[in-house]
Amino acid sequence: MPLKKAPKTLSYTVTATTYWPETGQTDDNPMETADGSIIPTRHSSKTRWLAVSRDLLDKWGGPFNYGDKVRVSGISDALDGVYIIHDTMNRRHRHCVDVLVNERECKNGLEGRWPSIKLSKLPAIEPTWQAG
Repeated sequence: MPLKKAPKTLSYTVTATTYWPETGQTDDNPMETADGSIIPTRHSSKTRWLAVSRDLLDKWGGPFNYGDKVRVSGISDALDGVYIIHDTMNRRHRHCVDVLVNERECKNGLEGRWPSIKLSKLPAIEPTWQAG
């Protein structure tokens, strides 16, 4: 029997920035994301939520959907890792991601702009049947 190939991973080079939920950086309801999720009150970079530019979302012809898990690499040891897409950036941004952090983290060195970050779509894990 032939071996199955591993699922192909989509990878993109994007620019990454950080944001925290305040009306100056979001809309007038900063704690609610575009997919309807509510940002936890005690969120931090460890929450691992991501906003992506519209051109990266399926709704506008891109490869990603809300709820997709993606790997971000090339920012820093503190911010690289697996994130879940929950939000959309302002329409003026293209090929960008915004990492959710809290304001204190930004003031302590996590604020920035990083070009040439690798964004990779992780394969969806198929549920396996289990006897009930």
